Formats: sequence, C-alpha cells, structure tokens
Amino acid sequence: MLSSFREFKAGPDPRGRTWEVQFLWLQTGISIRHSDTVDVKFLLSDGEERLEKVIALPHPELLALSAKTRRPLTDPWCARLAARHLQRMVETGQDMEKTLVTCTPAELAACAADVA
Repeated sequence: MLSSFREFKAGPDPRGRTWEVQFLWLQTGISIRHSDTVDVKFLLSDGEERLEKVIALPHPELLALSAKTRRPLTDPWCARLAARHLQRMVETGQDMEKTLVTCTPAELAACAADVA
C-alpha cells in the first residue's frame, strides 16, 4: 500500500525505469470536461522525461464501490485509488501512451482491494 498518494515512486516499468510521481489535483470531471467522473492528475518524472496523467474514476462506479466496501467516498480515498491504478499502469506499461485514462469497474475494485 502507498504511504502517501501525494509523492511516491512507481515502477519499474517494462523498460526498467522507476518514476517519481507527484499528485497535482483532484476535481470532478464534469467541471472540466462534462464527464461524471472524479479526475485525479499526477506528474511523473524519470529524471529525463516528464509525463502528465489524469486518472478518471467514474462516479457511478465509485458510489457502488463505496457502498460495497462500506468506505465513505472521500477525496483521499479517490486519490489513493487513482495512485494505485497509476502504479499498475507504470508496472505493466498499459495505457501509458494516454494522458487521460478511465478506470473500469474491475480495475477500481482491484485498486480498492489493494488500498484496503
């Protein structure tokens, strides 16, 4: 489990790089792109390259997951879910070509199990 979602390391990625990750912001997607999501933005750096990633957590799925896990739907919980998903992305290389990544219900559930 992450000790902090604000600053952490992710990796190694498939190319052997470890990324320094910094939390930038969390906001509802409806306010920036008319989407029913909670968007969490991170900045990644491997010392040479810098990437921005926005992890979109669909609000209806968050509500269902919150009810199922009996966890309150809070900003820190959403940020931890997004950070865990980002770690998995880095480790597998999946969706790393994308700036905006929307979690599936299965991905959210897996992240919630890790965050618990």
